[in-house]
Amino acid sequence: MRSSTSMSAMRLHGAGSALSLDSVERPAPRDHEILLEVLACGVCRTDLHIVDGELPDTRYPIIPGHEVVGRVVECGSSATNVRVGDRVGVPWLAHTCGVCRYCRAGMENLCDFARFTGYTVDGGYAQFAVADARYCLALPACYADAEVAPLLCAGLIGYRAYRAAGAATNLGLYGFGASAHLLAQVARAEGRNVFAFSRPGDLESQQFARTLGAVWAGGSDERPPEPLDAAIIFAAVGALVPAALAATRKAGRVVCAGIHMSDIPSFPYSLLWGERSICSVANLTRSDGQQFMEVAARVELRPTVEIFDLHAANTALEHLRRGKLTGAAVLKPPPV
Repeated sequence: MRSSTSMSAMRLHGAGSALSLDSVERPAPRDHEILLEVLACGVCRTDLHIVDGELPDTRYPIIPGHEVVGRVVECGSSATNVRVGDRVGVPWLAHTCGVCRYCRAGMENLCDFARFTGYTVDGGYAQFAVADARYCLALPACYADAEVAPLLCAGLIGYRAYRAAGAATNLGLYGFGASAHLLAQVARAEGRNVFAFSRPGDLESQQFARTLGAVWAGGSDERPPEPLDAAIIFAAVGALVPAALAATRKAGRVVCAGIHMSDIPSFPYSLLWGERSICSVANLTRSDGQQFMEVAARVELRPTVEIFDLHAANTALEHLRRGKLTGAAVLKPPPV
């Protein structure tokens, strides 16, 4: 018989292995931490990179998941900004040092000593999770648990990349998955033209993009009918960088939004010339989270999600790997 202090969790025990459903001790909150009953947890491409061993210094075993929606069931002695019963979101950024040069400059997303949910600390592929209350986010009440989960990374990182793209009227989105389907709605609500790029031949994703307001949708091997002012690359494919540059007008910008990408192939300088630029976005700040949740409450996004039981996390990850999802996958733990 399972102990009342244990919980079910999907854990990764080594790079390249499948997650296993384990019974583990329920964590206890300390100091600024809170204990959450996990209501939903989104499945992100970064989780795939962790499973595949593509990110450095992963500790094992680890509970992945950094799009965590939970209900507070216990507060540590110093966690005073939330109360038992509150619904909160736990994003990728789990903790920062507050004293390094980046933290002091307001760039805590680049903290030299940051910790990350589901990567360097246990995440939300479980019935319970602990998180630092200072890094949790208040969630708009207009979204159900499964709907709001993808906003915590797909939405947040997409929004940071969107701001990095500048005031682009014609905005290209390469890789029309969880992030792009949310960001397309924000961009359309702000009067921008969205050009959606999917895997070549993926007509289903292209049609999905059109239903969300894309003015054009095609394969990533195609040129859009008009030059782009900026492009955001969500797919972890380095070869898309020169493709996006070729589709972008002079003075345009290409933003790489993933934490990992395959090598960028060499390309002629003429693609970069004309004051085009390439940049990346890394992680997020708490301010990003607060601002995006305000946008999400105002725009009332329509997240498209496919729900999987917690024990089916490997299936959800494989669907993500093979491009078989429309929108985002979300795990629902069993009731406690």
